[in-house]
Amino acid sequence: MAVIEETTRAGAELEVHGAMEALPRPPRLLVGKVPVDRITMDYAAVLVTEALMHRGELPPMTIVGPNAYLVTLAEKNARFAEAMLAADLAVPDGISVVKASRLLGAEIPERVTGGDLMERMCAAAAHFGFRVFFLGGLPGAAMMAAHNLRVRYPGLNICGTYCPPMGFEKREAEQERIREAIEAAAPDLLCVAFGAPKQEIWMQENRGWLRVGAILPVGAALDTQAGLRRRAPMWIQRLGMEWFFRLAMEPRRLWRRYLIGNAEFLVIVFRQWLRESYGRMRERLGTMRKPAMEGDGD
Repeated sequence: MAVIEETTRAGAELEVHGAMEALPRPPRLLVGKVPVDRITMDYAAVLVTEALMHRGELPPMTIVGPNAYLVTLAEKNARFAEAMLAADLAVPDGISVVKASRLLGAEIPERVTGGDLMERMCAAAAHFGFRVFFLGGLPGAAMMAAHNLRVRYPGLNICGTYCPPMGFEKREAEQERIREAIEAAAPDLLCVAFGAPKQEIWMQENRGWLRVGAILPVGAALDTQAGLRRRAPMWIQRLGMEWFFRLAMEPRRLWRRYLIGNAEFLVIVFRQWLRESYGRMRERLGTMRKPAMEGDGD
């Protein structure tokens, strides 16, 4: 365990020891119907790097990034909830789930966004020689993001990009074209930017034929890396107010998600806290009654 902790602290070097199964898995918290791993960015990068190093020996590692919106979405969409539960790694993408973990008594150490993890893995890919494929995003975003990241990380091998048209999931010919493009490029890491819940459901349905090391959903990260969307300044991110910045930038698209969705998320978390608090109270009462009953028998 000491070796793993040292590797986590030195995460920039991403040294991996032993087979993927031998690495300790992070403790997992369930928020509503969605799993969230209590993990740091450093250790998440270690786990994904190990999956890429052992590509072909194991099924692809599937990664999801729970946030408040995805927790509320899982309450209404059973197919999406199933895809989230099936993921191998669930990094805490939203500051809301980090704060909720404290209320639920299983504190998550930090926020780990899909976009930040993607960039971290691009740095690792440039170092280790992994091949990366960008799928989705706004038209042209994947190609522009690939160019910008190659400039930032010399030696990064973006082996392919593809942006399918709207409604591709309903057209078998387009689905086949996506499969052929990925198979021809033979990436180690596949970054999928379809947006939720489409990207997570697509990953779960297609992981059986994807010959890759890991599949990472990145939402709008390709658009951001391409310069087509703005991300909140770092000081706003540190305050945990990135959601408000996004709402201010795209109010017509995001008002329902953040204003109504955040309220729904609070209700889900509060109900869970009440259930768990009641369960702990009953357990303590049961423990107290047991010695008393034993005493009565004397």
